[in-house]
Amino acid sequence: MRKLFGGLNLTWPKIIIAAVLAGIYTAVMAILPITKDTSFADISISFEVWILFGILIIVNSKTPLESALKCFVFFLISQPLVYLIQVPFNAYGWGIFRYYPPWFIWTLFTLVMGYVGWYMRKEKWWGLLILGAMLVLLAYHYSGFLRETISFFPNHLLSTIFCAVIMIVYPLYIFRKKQLRMAGLIVSLLLILAVSVLVFAVGRTAYETDILSSGGSLGAAFDDTYTAEFADPSFGTAEIVFEEGIEDYMVHVAFTKTGSTQLILTAPDGTEQVFDLEIGRDTYEITKSNGT
Repeated sequence: MRKLFGGLNLTWPKIIIAAVLAGIYTAVMAILPITKDTSFADISISFEVWILFGILIIVNSKTPLESALKCFVFFLISQPLVYLIQVPFNAYGWGIFRYYPPWFIWTLFTLVMGYVGWYMRKEKWWGLLILGAMLVLLAYHYSGFLRETISFFPNHLLSTIFCAVIMIVYPLYIFRKKQLRMAGLIVSLLLILAVSVLVFAVGRTAYETDILSSGGSLGAAFDDTYTAEFADPSFGTAEIVFEEGIEDYMVHVAFTKTGSTQLILTAPDGTEQVFDLEIGRDTYEITKSNGT
């Protein structure tokens, strides 16, 4: 581990090859349907792993200028490649590059971050301030992943663990002075503890939406004398509500889990209407069950 944080010989060819490999891997994780709403796809939308790449470049560079330029080139190659590879597989085609401008802005910032970040190697107290900014950003990501994990377990569990672990790893392996290592470790632990308490205090979140209307295209017929429930109650709650805007009855749900289940509408006489559900983090697909 110590070799990773200061003992690597990151030549320019290695930086370029690493950038290409990182771009390819990220694009594949974004393309594969099986990775949707999982930790494996998080690299395509959040910063935690990219921060690691940046720090590894910084601590293995010989000068601040080298650090800045290598960080810049790494991101300048890897980020556009992520979108370029997705073009044939994405419904937007070349339009997917609409998501690249924010990443390009961050790429420009890597010149400054790479230059300033290199001074962590000086083993001074202000090196802890430099690392502290990255720890705060990681704590922000940790809070989002932890909230998703407790709400839609086990979604993003690996990302949650990664953020917590890497926040502890950074001060222990970037610094060599015991005082800086311990101070950085305390900062990381306090951030993890504070964020964890806040997330658990707020509690679980749910994906709420209306998924079915009476007399709609699926042929459902119901009113407020019916009951609505999921075949597996762990997926959340369902209730029948009257929508004033359309003057009709709807099934309103609060999903707390992703996966497959069934929605069951039960009439006062016990007759059931059953619908199959495929639930994503913020999407769903509902079809009438073949058995009804």
